[in-house]
Amino acid sequence: MSGVDEDQSWAARALCASDEPDALFVQGASQRQVRMRCMACEVRIECLADALQSKASFGVWGGLTERERRAILRRYPDVEDWKDWLDGSGEALALELRTPRVPRVLAHVRD
Repeated sequence: MSGVDEDQSWAARALCASDEPDALFVQGASQRQVRMRCMACEVRIECLADALQSKASFGVWGGLTERERRAILRRYPDVEDWKDWLDGSGEALALELRTPRVPRVLAHVRD
């Protein structure tokens, strides 16, 4: 399997499911508000895994910006199933991503 959740039923449970899609594709300070909402979402990890798996280029997904997701993809190029990695990896970044607060992604991915 490619690691993509073929079912996608989790998306209906997202806090943003009834929002206008454009609300998630914001820049600058507006991203902070979207990210904070993501941290309270019950399907945040599924959303983030889907965005990483599909290499979503724009918007806030799972509480992360496109810049943060690109950095993660560069740092972990060999991950094949992002849902498994997010759920079970002992890497410091994965552990932090599982906590319900805005993570310091860029601090983890710098070499």
